[in-house]
Amino acid sequence: MSYPRSWDIYCRVVDNYGDVGVCLRLARQLARRPGAAVRLWVDDLASLRLLAPEADAGLATQNVAGIEVHRWTSPLPGVTPADVCIEAFGCGLPEPYVAAMAQREPRTLWIVLEYLSGEPWVREHHALPSPHPRWPLQRYFFFPGFERGTGGLLREADLLERRERYTVDQQRRYWTEAGFVLPPDDAHVVSVFAYPYAPLVSLLEHWSHAEASWIAAVPAGALATAAALFFGADRAEAGTRLARGNVEMRVLPFVPQARFDELLWSCDCNFVRGEDSFVRAQWAQRPFVWHIYPQEEQAHWRKLEAFLDLYCAGLPASAADAVRGLWQAWNQVDAAPVTVGAAWDRYWASRDVLLKHARAWARQLADVGELAENLAQFCRDKLK
Repeated sequence: MSYPRSWDIYCRVVDNYGDVGVCLRLARQLARRPGAAVRLWVDDLASLRLLAPEADAGLATQNVAGIEVHRWTSPLPGVTPADVCIEAFGCGLPEPYVAAMAQREPRTLWIVLEYLSGEPWVREHHALPSPHPRWPLQRYFFFPGFERGTGGLLREADLLERRERYTVDQQRRYWTEAGFVLPPDDAHVVSVFAYPYAPLVSLLEHWSHAEASWIAAVPAGALATAAALFFGADRAEAGTRLARGNVEMRVLPFVPQARFDELLWSCDCNFVRGEDSFVRAQWAQRPFVWHIYPQEEQAHWRKLEAFLDLYCAGLPASAADAVRGLWQAWNQVDAAPVTVGAAWDRYWASRDVLLKHARAWARQLADVGELAENLAQFCRDKLK
């Protein structure tokens, strides 16, 4: 049996850009397969346009990087279902589309792409079927993950090679194209992409009194605006450069998805949030800190600890403790033993070990297999 030739991906933008970011990457990966046709249905094209500036938020149908992008409206126009339909993150599917799936011969394969988690139960539930309660359709739950027995992580075939080829000259060009002078050779450069309630001001205060020079690259938005007050400014537009003591904040324009990797590769450490940037930080092979999306009853803390159990398994005890301490302080976990500044000092003292570990971790993830390829193989087997 050949691989599926047609794919539909349905995505609702619930909050921020993580959902649509993952779906856009997955669509691009699937569209690269020979003969594949991919339709991406999104209810918020304005959010998509921030990640892919070539998209037009005013068009109901368009081609973006080889993907047929549609605005997801209600009611949905009559559509012939694809070989495979991916329901992203439990967003639900239009009822007329589900009815058409049930009538199609052969029937459309229904995949529910789940959120990324390192919790142990993921391996047990990955790729399991679940009959639909009303329609004669089987849904399969596909879990991204960090271990064998999961779907793996999204990654372009040449990503690690491009990462290795990224030169100092390209780093310099990145900063000048972003509208900033080159960082001094002795400065530590950190990107900070986090939710607005992250304790960034506490970290900036700490860096301002440090012996070394620090540059914090922060995207324009609520987090940068809140941090601007630390520097005595009331606004933080893209291109703004603020300084106090030994810390400087550079306010970056929103970085399109295609160039986000270059930002990560140009920094010594990366603070990331959500799911898409979290995965890209791991492929960047740099020390990183994850700001996890909050859930009710602090369920996200369990998810955070589950990933830390996996990630820290290959670290010396002192470095593992430093990683846990900073991640807990950054996520304001109740059990965090120290302030974010003190946690940072312990973390950064282990930077050489963390850099080596980041490279080894990326190689370990690559051995699990790539998510789009694993998904395509799974669907091929089910459609036999």
